[in-house]
Amino acid sequence: MRLFRCDHCGHLLYFENIRCERCGRPLGYAPDANALVSLEGGPEVFTAPFLDNHEFVFCANAAHGACNWLVPHAAGADPYCRACRHNELVPDVDDPVALTQWQVIERAKKRLIYSLLRLRLPLATRNEDAVHGLSFRFLNEAAAPAPVLTGHESGIITIALAEADDAAREYRRTRLNEPYRTLLGHFRHEVGHHYWDILVGPSQEDRAEFRRLFGDETPDYGAALAAYYSRPAPDNWQQSHISAYATAHPWEDFAETFAHYLHVVDTTEMAAAFGVRLRPEVDQRGELSAQLDFDPYAVSRIEDLIDNWVPLSSLINNLNRAVGQHDAYPFVLTPEVIDKLGFVARLVHEAGAVQWTVPGIDGPVPINAPA
Repeated sequence: MRLFRCDHCGHLLYFENIRCERCGRPLGYAPDANALVSLEGGPEVFTAPFLDNHEFVFCANAAHGACNWLVPHAAGADPYCRACRHNELVPDVDDPVALTQWQVIERAKKRLIYSLLRLRLPLATRNEDAVHGLSFRFLNEAAAPAPVLTGHESGIITIALAEADDAAREYRRTRLNEPYRTLLGHFRHEVGHHYWDILVGPSQEDRAEFRRLFGDETPDYGAALAAYYSRPAPDNWQQSHISAYATAHPWEDFAETFAHYLHVVDTTEMAAAFGVRLRPEVDQRGELSAQLDFDPYAVSRIEDLIDNWVPLSSLINNLNRAVGQHDAYPFVLTPEVIDKLGFVARLVHEAGAVQWTVPGIDGPVPINAPA
C-alpha cells in the first residue's frame, strides 16, 4: 500500500480518506489511475482536476459509508466500482451493527483488490465469467440458518460478518491456537485458493512444480482438514511451512503462502512510502542503514523481496513490542518457505504480464490488459 498526497494542497492522505483534512476537498480513489484524487462539483457528478477534469460518480456503496472508490461517469455505466461489483451478498444496511461490520470488512477488501489490481492478476466478476469470476458473500451469523464459515469455493469467498468484531475474532484466534488472525489476512488467504484454481490447476507444468514444493493435492481435502483439527501439527513443521495450518493440506499451504506473499509486498511498499531506511545485511556498526527505494509490486525475484523483508519484519515486530503489542509478523521464513514464496511470485508476475480475457457475447473481452 502506498501513501497519497492531496493533488490540490499537498497534504498527506491515506487510502481510506474521503476528505482532505487541510483543504476540505472531497476525495475519491480512481483505481485505473491508482490515485486518490481531489474532486470538484457534485453532489452527484464530480470532476477530477488531477485527471484532466474527467467526470466521476462515487460507487453506489458510498451511500452506506462503505466505499470511497470512483466510477467513470457514463450513461448506463455499472453503478458499482471495480471492487464492489464483486460483491454477491452484503448485510442488511438497515441493521446498524451489521452495517458497521460491513464497513470494516469493505476497508479490508479494498486493500486486497488494490493489490490484485497492482499485480494485474485476472479479476473478472461472476457476471463476466460464471466459471472463474470472483465474488464475495458477507454473511451475518445472527441471521443465518446454519453456522457461517469463512472460506472459498469455486471463486466464491465467504466471510463471516463477526470477523469484523475485534473481540470475536480474537476469541476465535485463541480458540484455534492461531498466532495471527485478521480480516485482511482472511481475504488474502481465501483469494489464494481462487488463484490456485486459475493459475495452477489448469497447467500441467505448474501443477507438477506445485506438487514438488507443496505436496500432492489429490488426497481428500475434507478428511485432511478433519485430521488437522484432531491432532497437533507435525513436529518441526516450521522448517517447511509458513504456519501450522499450512500443514493441513497442500491447498492450504499454497493459500497461506499466497497470503504471505501479499503481506510482504504490500507492507514493503508502505515502508518505502514512509522512507523507512533498512539494510539487508547488518553493517560493521551493527546498524540498519539503507533505504527501500524500489516498487515491490514490480519485483519478481523473491530474493530481492526477502532481503528487505527480513529486517523490515524485525523492525515492525520490535515497534509492536515497544508499545506492548504482539508481534505484527510472528513467522519464520526458512529456505523451503522462501522457495514456495518464489513459486507464488513467479506465477503472479507471469499472470500479470499477459492480457486476460473473459467470455463475451461477441467474443472474448479483454480485462486487466497490461499498459
